[in-house]
Amino acid sequence: MRAVAYERHGQIPTLRHLPEPDCPEDGVVIAVRATGVCRSDWHAWKGHDPVPLPQIPGHELAGTIAEVGDDVRNWRVGDRVTVPFVCGCGVCDYCRAGDAQVCPDQTQPGFTGPGSFAERVAIRAADINLVALPESIDFVTAASLGCRFATAFRAITAHGRLRPGDWLAVHGCGGVGLSAVMIGQALGARVVAVDISDAALDRAQELGAEHVVHAGQDADTAAMIREITQGGAHVSIDALGTPATAVASVSCLRRRGRHVQVGLLLGAASTPPLPMDRVIAQELEIYGSHGMAAHEYAAMLALVEDGTLRPDRLVGEVLALEEAGVALAAMDLPATSPGMTVISLPG
Repeated sequence: MRAVAYERHGQIPTLRHLPEPDCPEDGVVIAVRATGVCRSDWHAWKGHDPVPLPQIPGHELAGTIAEVGDDVRNWRVGDRVTVPFVCGCGVCDYCRAGDAQVCPDQTQPGFTGPGSFAERVAIRAADINLVALPESIDFVTAASLGCRFATAFRAITAHGRLRPGDWLAVHGCGGVGLSAVMIGQALGARVVAVDISDAALDRAQELGAEHVVHAGQDADTAAMIREITQGGAHVSIDALGTPATAVASVSCLRRRGRHVQVGLLLGAASTPPLPMDRVIAQELEIYGSHGMAAHEYAAMLALVEDGTLRPDRLVGEVLALEEAGVALAAMDLPATSPGMTVISLPG
């Protein structure tokens, strides 16, 4: 099969011909039709999040089932599917309780094993990890759901418990941040978007942000949000993942507000100086959000099908597989245009 892979951290991933994956007895092999280019892939490629080498990146995928293992009960060759970026083992207590996204024996394409920058990818424990893709949702749109959009949806609905009329602050307007802006607005919230990029803030306004805050040098974004919202946000999401954005997200909340950490904080950045005095005195809630299990997709897909949510509007460039390596490496530089980059493969 054709696949894009790298052998060393920071080496530009290149197109090459590699053996097709074996089909797990409890899993499937998916013929990839589209896969997103995500900053999580970039973190792994840079070595911030160690992965086995050599590696095929890619974890936001959609396609059709090409092969089915003997132990799989619910899926057939030809089924249109997408996959959460965290796949559970299917047998532990967490998976049995419906929390595959925190499975201690989880697998992640592009991280624990070969990913979806390829014509084929294997997924284990298929009966709990695959999501049936409605015919009305195309593969490119579906590939934008698996990490950024689904993570934002669960962060806002399950952890943030966002209600109509609430103030939602979104720190960082990349793929997951713009997803949060769209979802928050669709659910009736009043959204404040924060970023250093004017283009990203313009896009956030197009997607429904009521106010935008430019996080320039020395800008006290938390104070600005508290002023805009007359007391602070009910829910705030750090969608970027830096100590500064994490602290600002907690600090911009009103009393009894809820902070959700979505952006990855790795290495030296993993322990930001959160204002725990404020957390205690104001009874703030702090959550981490690590994707969404396959069984929870139905509510989100229903809103996509009826047009309430339009993840297709978040897709920027659509590239061919041979362009995936350069697109991943380009994340070293500031984004020239907002929107998710998706790799499309022929059927």
